[in-house]
Amino acid sequence: MAAPNASATQPVHLRLPAGMRMDDEQFFDFCEANADYRIERNANGDIEIMPPTGGETGRRNSDLITDLNIWARQDGRGVVFDSSTGFRLPNGATRSPDAAWVSRAQLARLKDADKDRFLPLAPDFVLELASPNDDPVALDAKMQEYRANGVRLGWLLIPADKQVRIYRPATLPATLDAPASLDGDDVLAGLELDLTRIWEPAL
Repeated sequence: MAAPNASATQPVHLRLPAGMRMDDEQFFDFCEANADYRIERNANGDIEIMPPTGGETGRRNSDLITDLNIWARQDGRGVVFDSSTGFRLPNGATRSPDAAWVSRAQLARLKDADKDRFLPLAPDFVLELASPNDDPVALDAKMQEYRANGVRLGWLLIPADKQVRIYRPATLPATLDAPASLDGDDVLAGLELDLTRIWEPAL
């Protein structure tokens, strides 16, 4: 049997000439017309099409979203969003983190017309879950972008290495090896996220 084509699991990057780049409304309509794909846009206006995840990554992300949402409903200070949600960052990029949390104080500043489009804000918290074939350098660059655009706390989970990288404003990323849990610091005060199911395969 032939080995799987690794390129099929990598994002597709489409570089657009300056005259062909879409404004926010056009990009939203483009994504709506191609709803079967998870599409992001970088700060230069180029398009990035993300491949579907494998089964284990999808299971892990579902577990993480479930635990975050249970905490958020009990806490009441903010709302959890899944990987289908687009956020229009201050630098012009539109990103869809695997999970995000936004405080109700931020959401209250949105106009009603904004709420059914890509949200024009940087989440307070983002989580990215690395798939086996993800490029660690590209993921780190994305996390650095989140931080530079106002995200207050970011977690990059790398199951293959049982590693977490934590991104906070004005500090270098911190790396934790095989932590059993993560606490939410002051951003997600009261959250204790169990990672034991994330480190081990379940399928």
